[in-house]
Formats: sequence, C-alpha cells, structure tokens
Amino acid sequence: MAETSPALAHFLTRFQLQRPDAAAPQLPVRQAAVLVPIINRTRPGLLLTRRAATLRKHAGQVAFPGGMRDKEDRSLIFTALREAQEEVAIPPECVKVIGVLPPVTSSTGFQVTPVVGILPDTICWHASESEVESVFEMPLQEALRLGRYSPLDIHRHGVAHRVWLSWFDDYFIWGMTAGIIRQLSLQVAE
Repeated sequence: MAETSPALAHFLTRFQLQRPDAAAPQLPVRQAAVLVPIINRTRPGLLLTRRAATLRKHAGQVAFPGGMRDKEDRSLIFTALREAQEEVAIPPECVKVIGVLPPVTSSTGFQVTPVVGILPDTICWHASESEVESVFEMPLQEALRLGRYSPLDIHRHGVAHRVWLSWFDDYFIWGMTAGIIRQLSLQVAE
C-alpha cells in the first residue's frame, strides 16, 4: 500500500479498536457486516454506495458495501470483504483492515458489524448493477464533522429510536449508515 497521507495518519492515531463486550447478548442471531472503506489520499475519502432502486429491501438508500454473513464465512471481517467485492469489485487483498466498530442492530433484525478498512488511492471500483445504483466518495473530514448529523426520534412498536440524518451533495444519508459514520466521528474526536 502507498505511503499514508498525513490526514489519514492523523485519523489512524485517533482510531481506537473496539472489542465487543463479552457479556453482550448475542441477539439477534442474524449477523451481517459492512465495510467502512476509507481511501488513502492526501485528503482521505469515505466510499459509499446508493443501493439499486430495484432491490426488495432498502432500495435507493445510501449504504456501505455489506450484507448478511453466509455460513461459509469464517468471520464477519470476511463477510464485509466478500460483500464489498460482490457489490463494488473491491479486491479483499487491497483492503487493510484496521478494526471494527461496535455492532449495531438494523431495523430488519440483523446485528451489523462495521469493519473499517483502508483502500489505496489507486483503487478502481465497479458497481454491481443488480445491487448498486451508484458509488460516490465523501471527504473523510466532512463525513466526520459531527455537526452535519441531525437526530430524529421515532417510535416503532412502542419503542423510541433515534435516527441520524445528513445530506451530502444529492445523497441523503440516514439510519444505520449515518449512525455508523457518526459513531466513527465520536471515536476519533479529539
């Protein structure tokens, strides 16, 4: 991998690997993982996708590449890398995994583990037309600005949930994706 940019080096010194709480309940049992891909540039970027409008679930939403863990997957990191290759053609060997964020529970009942990885600035991606409408890059510095996320409190089945919302260009980033980026922001905050 190319030399790390000063901006990315600063991010890496602030990033702290989080280990899951050993006492944490294992529910829900359905597991998934997403890759949080950071591109190693002078001004690092965060790679995001907009899901295809034809998908049955979460159509048209901004997301990280990722999906459900297959029984053959040897780890959730493997799941995130496999899904990133399937969705946007990122070769797993090009990703330098630096850690994971705490798992989050999706509205569809999955425990989703965000896997943070660094990509070389020479990376080329290609969206799988059946799954991804578009791929875009958001400047990491802008993505990590906490003030860009607005809370929305909703009630579902009698339980209050806080959802985070943000816009970037023509992309509406909300829900679990915005929450993951916001969590990453909190983790590297000075």
